[in-house]
Amino acid sequence: MLPRRSILSVPGHMEKMHAKALASEADAIIFDLEDSVPLEAKKDARRQVIQTLETIGENTPHLSFRINALDTPFGYRDLLEVVEAAGRRLGSVVVPKVNHPGDIHFVDRMIRGIGLAQGKPLSIGIEASIETAQGLEQVKKIARASRRVQALVFGIADYSASVGARLVSLSGHGEKEEDIYPGHRWHFALSRLVMTAKARGILAIDAPYGYFKDDAGLVRSARMACALGCDGKWAIHPAQIDTINRVFTPSAEDIERAQKVLAAADAARIAGRGAVAVEGRMIDQATVGLARRVWEQARALKLIDTPEA
Repeated sequence: MLPRRSILSVPGHMEKMHAKALASEADAIIFDLEDSVPLEAKKDARRQVIQTLETIGENTPHLSFRINALDTPFGYRDLLEVVEAAGRRLGSVVVPKVNHPGDIHFVDRMIRGIGLAQGKPLSIGIEASIETAQGLEQVKKIARASRRVQALVFGIADYSASVGARLVSLSGHGEKEEDIYPGHRWHFALSRLVMTAKARGILAIDAPYGYFKDDAGLVRSARMACALGCDGKWAIHPAQIDTINRVFTPSAEDIERAQKVLAAADAARIAGRGAVAVEGRMIDQATVGLARRVWEQARALKLIDTPEA
């Protein structure tokens, strides 16, 4: 999968926002049918997302849409109507509030059935949003419920509510955390999500940062997620995209360091040596693996010209 550093979510019923999102530098666009859409606009939002998907050009970011939760009257209709009408244009579907692997089984079989009805399999992935204590408890089974699962996404606000945590900001999405807790309040939850995703070979995506005018807070939040192993972060406003992309993009220093490690590992392999030394430091295979990951990400982002290291 191509890097998914920034994932911009746009309300499904706001047509004017769709074109702006598609013209942005976001790696992925999510047309939202859930939280950002009022109840009276749910059907209109569904129709608008289908229209947008049917009319956009070929060179687009990764395209996805978020259905309503499966315990609502809207979720199954979102999945059925959008996938039937425009499934060939979609890279994935975001399933909110996943609490049980059965949720993933349902979505998988619905997509498979639509493909069978249309005479050709659909290659739509599933992004499972982990937003409750129950979902986090079941996260390993959720991640393994289908080969379609591409990513695990952390839903910070609903998770906070599910565990009875205090509300310390207007948005409930990562603001003012340092005022109430000495460290990263969601370190365990996010680390468990990351661990599960990486054990499965899929992406780990962090929740959005709610105060889009606070760039310093966004930088702190994104850096923490990146340090824990997240591959990217949701954005709720186009103004957040550049910052998120910058944080999740390997720096020139990162790339140079990775190149040194990979070159030394290659030289040791050719010489028949198991040990690798770089500037007086012994490097093990785990570090070589980290360097390889940075190098591959830099290649995918076209930051280097060399086909491989």
